[in-house]
Amino acid sequence: MTTAVQPLPSPRLSLRQRLADYLELTKPEVSSLVLVATLVGYYAGSRGALDWLLLLHTLIGTGLVAGGTGAFNQLLERGDDARMRRTAQRPLPAGRLTPMAALCFAAVLSAGGVLYLALLVNGLSAWLAFATWASYLFFYTPLKKKTTWCTLVGAFPGAMPPLIGWAAARNALEPQAWVLYAILFLWQFPHFLSIAWLYREDYARGGIRMLPVVDPEGTATGRQIVGYALALLPVALAPAWLQMAGAVYFVGALLLGLAFLEFARRAAASRTKLDARRLLHASVAYLPLLFGLLMLDKR
Repeated sequence: MTTAVQPLPSPRLSLRQRLADYLELTKPEVSSLVLVATLVGYYAGSRGALDWLLLLHTLIGTGLVAGGTGAFNQLLERGDDARMRRTAQRPLPAGRLTPMAALCFAAVLSAGGVLYLALLVNGLSAWLAFATWASYLFFYTPLKKKTTWCTLVGAFPGAMPPLIGWAAARNALEPQAWVLYAILFLWQFPHFLSIAWLYREDYARGGIRMLPVVDPEGTATGRQIVGYALALLPVALAPAWLQMAGAVYFVGALLLGLAFLEFARRAAASRTKLDARRLLHASVAYLPLLFGLLMLDKR
């Protein structure tokens, strides 16, 4: 029989501390990645001179939806977060913010972001942002406690930001946009599985069924890490084949992909936290370097 975790009474906090807690609700690191991927999608999809004002509106609207999604996620998972060491001090499980305050904050950000995109960018980008929000919260989040397939399900909304950016620039989705989607989709698996391997004991305490939790030997986890890193290699070269970028991008993407694959192979072979951490760092470096090359060598 499990006992619900009751947060401590909310302490008196300074305005700066309270603002910091609201910011933490938005998951700034994840939201920053969303904004970078949206920027890449917008830049790759833009034609002629860059419309900086439209780009700004796109990033503001997408950032609001991303922050609202993170806040809703923390609201839904506050009990699980309280049981995990790395998340126990988040604002909700620590009792620094009330669930009602988080709910109002998340709702304002989410609805405001979708409306902002619809009014100041276009309907397609707003619809994609809403679909990302809904699938993340209503499919991925509840599945995290039920099945290891949650990572696959979560990768679909997780890869949406480049599509939002492309849709903002062109109000359409061409095949090139889906290549960017595929790159981000495949990248997520080595990235998140390395995190799950590092914190599998914590995930187990929280009842989160990430693959490393139910795969203590790491065989299936290593196989997936290498498989997705291998699949990512040719997909990341596709922008050059589709004339989205030139030879500089092709060579850089090939070298980055081979290096990333080697980190994945080592992590799968050793199944140690040290190599999982190295893979995590490699994944964090890989994506901005790849996207940076794409933007620099855009055709």
